[in-house]
Amino acid sequence: MRLYVLPAALILLLLPGVSQADWLFTPSLGVTFGADATGNEHFTYGAAIGWMGAGVFGFEGDFSFTPEFFEGDDGFNLDGGSHVATAMFNGILGIPMGGQHGGGFRPYVTAGVGMLQAEARSNNRLFDVDNTEFGINLGGGAIIFVSDHVGLRSDLRYVRSLEDPDEDNAFDVALGNFDYWRGTAGLTFRW
Repeated sequence: MRLYVLPAALILLLLPGVSQADWLFTPSLGVTFGADATGNEHFTYGAAIGWMGAGVFGFEGDFSFTPEFFEGDDGFNLDGGSHVATAMFNGILGIPMGGQHGGGFRPYVTAGVGMLQAEARSNNRLFDVDNTEFGINLGGGAIIFVSDHVGLRSDLRYVRSLEDPDEDNAFDVALGNFDYWRGTAGLTFRW
């Protein structure tokens, strides 16, 4: 047993400490606007879970859901409902100002790829769209930490679908024709 204690202790001492990296979880609320959401600005909610190193690099999984996305202020209504959901994997480039303990400020830019799912239908099923495709998102924001474990996050992202214009060539991907902006704010929990 003693034979294993010394090597295990040595490994623990050589591993980067908890202060070398942060796991971040942010539930958020916001609104969609612009591009295909113009006139259809709607409430959106979601969450992001990610990791930021002591330096400037990190990654996250970002998930969002916007109910009634295609229902506008112009009276157009889909009785069967509509929504847009995204699940994206993003790289993050952020500058930690103030360290990783206590208060601090971390502005960042982010970009990533993932899935974008749009659904719209009428009650009588005459109009029924359910489309899932790859998408991209680009954006930025900032996290203001008010303590060791809690911060406030504000985020602005541009979301756009991707499509395969040439079905014979699986590697020929182009920007799709569906896009919108998403602004969110939320509490960030750091551990």
